[in-house]
This record gives sequence, structure tokens and C-alpha cells, in this order.
Amino acid sequence: MSPVSVPRLSEVIAALENLWPAERAESWDAVGTVVGDPDQEVTRVLFAVDPVQEIVDEAVKLGADLLVTHHPLYLRGTTTVAATHFKGRVVHTLIKNDIALHVAHTNADTADPGVSDALAGALDLRVVRPLVPDATDPSGRRGLGRICELDHPLPLRELARKAAERLPATAQGIRVAGDPESVIRTIAVSGGSGDSLFDVVRAAGVDAFLTADLRHHPASEAVAHSPLALLDAAHWATEWPWCELAATQLDEISDRHGWGLRVHVSKTVTDPWTAHAASSTSDSLGAPN
Repeated sequence: MSPVSVPRLSEVIAALENLWPAERAESWDAVGTVVGDPDQEVTRVLFAVDPVQEIVDEAVKLGADLLVTHHPLYLRGTTTVAATHFKGRVVHTLIKNDIALHVAHTNADTADPGVSDALAGALDLRVVRPLVPDATDPSGRRGLGRICELDHPLPLRELARKAAERLPATAQGIRVAGDPESVIRTIAVSGGSGDSLFDVVRAAGVDAFLTADLRHHPASEAVAHSPLALLDAAHWATEWPWCELAATQLDEISDRHGWGLRVHVSKTVTDPWTAHAASSTSDSLGAPN
């Protein structure tokens, strides 16, 4: 058995950047290393969706040297990291405990495999192609969202139940628009907020669209002008499967390099909604009581 080497943060970050190059992030995004000394040693890594205090405290308790999150800490920039603000307190906690923070956001959304591949995998969907292909990818595999097929067609009602079972539990669960008995054979998926993609989803001719953060007017217009069924999950829930995918990718890199990294995925629910009260006149899929 070959001896285990302890990598520097710079080496681990280089491996992560190879998976999700910063230059593939959207121009408005804020990805890359937020906190961390390139020369510090890394032995334990934690993956999570949100760089919030609860996750940072978990990283401290775990003894992690590196926290990798999907969502940025400072998406719109800042002029202070004072601990009087919650984001500043996150920075202070990370630095005091020698924990680096690295972000892979829209560069992970469009990666191959990326956020939507992980979402499709959670529901056993067969990925056919990107929903919005990356024009710079000659293989045609990178891009935003995925168009998928079901191995066995399902009524919308059953597909929604499967999504609720397979994705992490949240107060929201899965909201559905469309005839619960309509048969779904093809579906577009996009982790995170997806209602800006309605035009391309309709053009793809799929039976359903699974995403998050669907707003009233775009969703209303989408179902009014086509038979498209909608499944609206919690934002956090649609992106959490990527953490498991990313952790597996880093595990494989660690094995190849003989690093012996201990890689973990946070199961802490950081979806902001904590409770749901269902209407008394209908069940969760819209059928009369």
C-alpha cells in the first residue's frame, strides 16, 4: 500500500478548479476560494449547499480543513467582514479555525457531470442532452439543465411522489402543476431557480419540467400555453444531490493522488422554510378530499 500524502490547499483547489473551472461561471457569479491559505494542509473536506453559520459550525465540529459550497458567500460583493454581520461572522469563524472556503456555483451548474446530472440521478432519470448546451463544448455534454427520459413512463402524480421520496425532505415538498394523471415520458430538469428557462423547455417538447423557485406569472403562462407539467421543489433540495456527486469526484481524485482525504457531505437542511400548512380542501396533489 502506497504511503498517504497530505495535500496543500493549493493542490486540492487545483483539482476542484479542473472539475469546475472558474472561467465557466457566469459573469455575475462569485466563485472560487473565499478564505484559505494556499499552503495549509488539507485532510478533511465538507461539502454543503449554503455557506451559512450552521454549516460553518458543523465544519468546525467535524475538524474540516476545507468547506466547499455551491452557493457563494458574497455574491454581490461587500465592504466589510466585521463579525457584527452574519456573513462576517462566517468569515471570522472560518479563519479562526483554519478552515478554507471554496465556491463552485454556475460553473458547477453547467459542468459534465454537474448539478442537473445529480438531480436527474436522484430520480433515476436517463440524461439525453443538456437543456441549454454550452457553445464552447465540442462534445455537446456541458450546459445548463438536462433533458431526460424515464425508463418507464409514470403518471405525473407518481413522478411527483417519487421526487418527494428521493429528494431531501423539506417543508415545501413538491408542488405540481398539470393533470396528475398525465403520463410523463420525457422531462427537463434544472437544479435551482428555473423559470427563466421556460421558453427553451417548451421548445424541447418535453412532458414535464422539474426545477425550483417557480414564480406565479411565469408558471401560469407556461401551463396556459402548453400541456407542460411542472414540478417545483425547494431550491436547496434540487441542489443538494450535487454535494454527493462532488464528494464522490473528490474522493476519486484523492485516491488517484494517494492523498487519503476524508470527504463528507453535510446533511444539515439549510432550506429557509421550516413548516408547511396544507390547505384543508385538497390533498398534496390537488385531488378533492
